[in-house]
Amino acid sequence: MDPNEQPSWAGGDAPDKEKMEQIRARRLAKLGTSTPVSAKSDENKAPDSESSNPSRTSTPKPQPQPQPASAESRPKINVTSAAPPASSSPNPFDKLGVKAEPSSSTADRPSPKPSTTQPESDESYADRTLSQIFRITVDPHNMVNSSGQRLTFLPNLNEELNESGEPLKLSVNTLDQALMEAASSYPHDKPLMNYFLPCWKRAVKASLQFKGTEGPKFEVHEEAKRLCMSGCLFALTMPDLYGRSPNPKHDTLMPYLLKGVQDENGLCFNFIQEAIKRFDDDEAFPALFNDAMVQISSKLGTISMDQDYKPYIQAMLTYTRFPPLIVNLAKHPTFTMAQSAAGIEKHTLLGPFFRISPLQNEVIKSYFPGARGLDKGRIANSQDALRMVLRTHQDDLFAITNAFIRAGQETRSRTLDWFAYIMNSNHKRRALQVDPREVASNGFMINVTTILDRFCEPFMDMDFSKVNKIDDNYFRKQPRINISDETKLNADQSYADSFYANKIPGETNFISEAFFLTLAAHHYGSEACNSQLKNLDRDIKYLEKRVKIMEADRIKFVNNPVQLQQYDKAVQRHVDALEKSIAVKLSIEGVLLDERMQSTSLRFMRIVAVWLLRLVTRSELPLPAEKSDVFSCLPEYTLQNIVDNFKFIFRWLPKILPSAVGDEMIALCVTFLRSTEYIKNPYLKSSLVSLLFSATWPLMHLKRGVLGDQLVGSKFANDHLLKGLMKFYIECESTGADSAFYDKFNIRYEIFQVIKCVWVNDHYKRQLTRESRVNKQFFVQFVNMLLNDATYVLDEALTKFPKIRAIEKELEDPSIPQEDRQKKEEEMQQLANQATSFMQLANETLEMMKLFTEAMSEAFTMPEIVSRLASMLNYNLETLAGKKAAAELSVSNRDKYHFRPIQIISDIVDIYLNLGNSPVFIDAVAADGRSYKPEVLERVSRILISKHQKDPADVARWDKLRVKFVDAKTLLDQAELDLGDIPAEFEDPIMGDLMKDPVLLPSKHIVDRSTIVQHLLSDPKDPFTRQAMTIDDAIPQTELKERIEQWREERVQAAKDKLKSDVMDTTEG
Repeated sequence: MDPNEQPSWAGGDAPDKEKMEQIRARRLAKLGTSTPVSAKSDENKAPDSESSNPSRTSTPKPQPQPQPASAESRPKINVTSAAPPASSSPNPFDKLGVKAEPSSSTADRPSPKPSTTQPESDESYADRTLSQIFRITVDPHNMVNSSGQRLTFLPNLNEELNESGEPLKLSVNTLDQALMEAASSYPHDKPLMNYFLPCWKRAVKASLQFKGTEGPKFEVHEEAKRLCMSGCLFALTMPDLYGRSPNPKHDTLMPYLLKGVQDENGLCFNFIQEAIKRFDDDEAFPALFNDAMVQISSKLGTISMDQDYKPYIQAMLTYTRFPPLIVNLAKHPTFTMAQSAAGIEKHTLLGPFFRISPLQNEVIKSYFPGARGLDKGRIANSQDALRMVLRTHQDDLFAITNAFIRAGQETRSRTLDWFAYIMNSNHKRRALQVDPREVASNGFMINVTTILDRFCEPFMDMDFSKVNKIDDNYFRKQPRINISDETKLNADQSYADSFYANKIPGETNFISEAFFLTLAAHHYGSEACNSQLKNLDRDIKYLEKRVKIMEADRIKFVNNPVQLQQYDKAVQRHVDALEKSIAVKLSIEGVLLDERMQSTSLRFMRIVAVWLLRLVTRSELPLPAEKSDVFSCLPEYTLQNIVDNFKFIFRWLPKILPSAVGDEMIALCVTFLRSTEYIKNPYLKSSLVSLLFSATWPLMHLKRGVLGDQLVGSKFANDHLLKGLMKFYIECESTGADSAFYDKFNIRYEIFQVIKCVWVNDHYKRQLTRESRVNKQFFVQFVNMLLNDATYVLDEALTKFPKIRAIEKELEDPSIPQEDRQKKEEEMQQLANQATSFMQLANETLEMMKLFTEAMSEAFTMPEIVSRLASMLNYNLETLAGKKAAAELSVSNRDKYHFRPIQIISDIVDIYLNLGNSPVFIDAVAADGRSYKPEVLERVSRILISKHQKDPADVARWDKLRVKFVDAKTLLDQAELDLGDIPAEFEDPIMGDLMKDPVLLPSKHIVDRSTIVQHLLSDPKDPFTRQAMTIDDAIPQTELKERIEQWREERVQAAKDKLKSDVMDTTEG
């Protein structure tokens, strides 16, 4: 029966306690005893719902009742049959010592069974129906019903009927007394509900079979159900009414709820529906259902998913079909009772239901026994099974929680309070060191996150049409989520506190509540688990290394049994810890790799991204200098969740991305890279680059990844992406962390990959050229960083190879001690890792320089850039093609390090050729007195030809360029001789050469503009006083510049005149 369907009948008023007490008092008075009569024979026992006696053909013989000491107080039982017995056996009631009445006194009594020739009377129908339902009788000759079940004889009611001369039949008028007597005689070692509940089910069944809606027969069914329900409720709430002492094991609905609605001994929907109608009659009735579920919840808190937990879940699912039960449950003190973070999942009402998970320690062992030795196939199968079980459980959890959310405003509010309390109590889950005893478990938090995700699904449409319903001022009203100790996106604690102290009146809608709760749940739930995976990887590597060492050292103790035993125990402890860590890691991965869960999560993150963009993009990019306080004071995890979630999916479940990522992710990354000042955390900014990098990595049939084609074709990306990447390329020079110097190389590597992906669109090339002209200082700063990186990473990589080669030679000696060999191998491994990382970045940096110099050669020949560029190229070409290069850079297995020296030489030559048409560049190469060596450039020609690295045409261009370098060198040397000694006022105090564009620094020193520009690119301070300055602080010295140019022209003219004079003298001679 559908619990929401209203029945066609309505029960009458339940008998009150006073009436029941009166019935009980009257019955005890007749018995002449203060205790209820207990039936001793099988015939007088109330039938258990679980079994019934077989049918018997002979007349039942009830045993005599216990006799009081006084004959006068002995009850008189006048029992006669309406018709003589079919058998000629002696009267079975002679043993009772009761004399039979004359037959005339009972001659008019109707037969207990309807005649086959006459219609059944109302009285007979009532007797037969009530006897069938309650398995009781007042007629000792009618001890078996029509279905063959044994009936319980009621001697006290029998006596009253005999005294009053009424027929020995059950009726509506005597039913309450009959039930009182039957219940009081029921064995006290059994719950009274074992009697009343089956009666109720039979009453409901009989009522459904009866088609009428009025009349005496209809009233029989109504009264049977009414009194039966009353009996059930009184048996549980007032056991003393039936002469019983309170018994917590008996006076509860818990066992019947756990049996389920389909079980014959479980509570059915009709029972619950009828009981709910009585809630207003007595507050004990709703408490009965509350207490039962609290007991179920408490018991569930002690078991795990590898035990029989389903009945507990099904019991709560049964409650969800009845809103009044849910409303009452939400009012119970345990629903939101204050607990520790770890205690929430055991001691609040819903906590144990969310605690059930395959991430429970006991369950992990069953899915991944001997985790250290499991093969990939077994792991995959276990993870699949784990996900299937968890998905089913989470469906149940959503049904349960949804019932609370939809049960009414107050219940919804209390449910949201419970979720908020979970978040506010679990901030420590994101601490660097997490104590599991102080926080909620992973399984609990994953379940919470998943369920909250599903509550957001109604407003996660593809058009983002409901994003405007998210309240931007949620945290300024009465927020459930506490973010006071969370790092903010771009505000310090005091500023955020003052901002949020300025409250805004009004209530928050459900969409906003769900949105911000889910944001927090991802931070403390799924993303905390994701973070834990990284820690587990580190722990596993350490333990594996440690176990390997310990197992190798075991041989040292074989001759000492005592020490060996202790050592083996220590090894086993490490092995156990390793097994546990691997199993936990595999289980967390199994849960997090659920495609349905992650797809829903991605959809939520897209909503968050759109909402953030709506907060800040009130105009065109770049964003306004004045930042929105609403945005700045948001918790940092608002944006971090998006990035971390997408990065996880890119790594583990990329196949779900093509259909789950849209333009909003491009807009988010580009917007905040273009306006990085909106985000305080440099690592969060770099994560945006990582997201773009991951999104452009080849995936399945997508050569440019899931976002590459959109980045190439999107007008928004075309207009802003390159500028944003260049800006952050400069900004990441310093992140403020101890590892900042090395972090920047990883960030820049990812930037290169994104630029390479979009470079096929000529728009980006034109944009770079425009930047070099319109925003010259910005461009010079970018190229300077590029040159710095190229110089450093190439130098770092190439200097590692001689050291690697030296260690390789040492390890060739077989006589080297094992301990020394191990140290050497570890040292070489460290050098190899460093060389590989630097070499990869060097290759990418050179490739970027090739792309840029090919697209816009003029920009790379500006005075501020060209000299450093030429020096870098000359230095690295000498390193790779110099006399000592072959010996020093010869290492085994070069490809392992991504070291391809011939390719690097070829790339450098390409850069020379891209810039070879510029006289400024040619002069800069020739002017490099440290690394320019014509013989090295000539050797490069031979390498290119012998290795077939270049086409003959390119080699010919290279040879012509080499000649230009030689000619330029000759002219420069001559000019230096012509100038002679430079006056001190014209000489650059830092570089020691003639100034061309002198400027006055704040320190009152005069240097050449190109000198101070290059200095400020790496150190924004005055080189003489170390005070902060910018190039705008440098004042041009126009008059000095003119004097320098005049002096230079005079010196050059004097040299020419002298040369002519020398020629004339020679001719005359």
